Amino acid sequence: MKSHTQGSPLDDIVFLARSEPRVIALAALARRPQSRADLLAMTGVSQSTIGRMLRAFEERNWIRRDGQHYEATQLGVFIAAGMRKLIDRLETERTLRDVWQWLPSDVSGFAIEMVADAAITVAEEDDPYRPVYRFKSLLQETDRFRFVGFDLALFELCKDEFCQQIIDGMRAEIIDPPSVVVHIRSTYPERFAEALESGNLTVWLRDDLPPYGVGIFDDRTAITGYDPTSGTVKVLIDTDAPEAREWAESLYETYQRELPTLALKRAERATAHTP
Repeated sequence: MKSHTQGSPLDDIVFLARSEPRVIALAALARRPQSRADLLAMTGVSQSTIGRMLRAFEERNWIRRDGQHYEATQLGVFIAAGMRKLIDRLETERTLRDVWQWLPSDVSGFAIEMVADAAITVAEEDDPYRPVYRFKSLLQETDRFRFVGFDLALFELCKDEFCQQIIDGMRAEIIDPPSVVVHIRSTYPERFAEALESGNLTVWLRDDLPPYGVGIFDDRTAITGYDPTSGTVKVLIDTDAPEAREWAESLYETYQRELPTLALKRAERATAHTP
């Protein structure tokens, strides 16, 4: 059998990547044995193309034949898994390509790997509030919410739902700039006061906050990218990944630990302490 050990690993990457049917076929063979008819149906290519593809896989020892069926070897499973991971990474990168500048930097300890399997909601030209709608849906599914950052647009557009969730029993702790709290408090005094009166809302004030937002829900961690020029939320990423949760908890605790006192709560809603 012809050997394909010569050349570089890039040659094999190119061999797979330049043909989507090859990627589909190898992934299918890695899941379970497939016949030629099965592979024809799922790839939509010709009989001759399937034949050449299977021969190339066999020459690389990625598959073996068992009667009328073919199945992936351990090498083939390994390659299929690696290709799937690469495709997933590229899909994530393509989604974030136009909004990455509003995400946390690596200086904060954040890494794109933390959100590789996350739900990514990007504002679109014909639907600029998609991230806010996603944020609202997460609020509806949590009993406790913590937030640190500067995202006036996030709370501005769902103020009624946010306050109602607090009044209905959701415990909320927020670390925000004084300007954000002053704006919301002066613009919607009755709703804000009602939320404070519930005893479920605690607000800390400080100026030196990150230009993005981090929300911690019961089961999800969310990161919001905010464009200060347009005043809009550009992206919301939410995930249940443990590493993202650990990073968010650490970030929140760092900002909270440096605060001297509670800024606002039911008994002292008329005053605020800024570090």
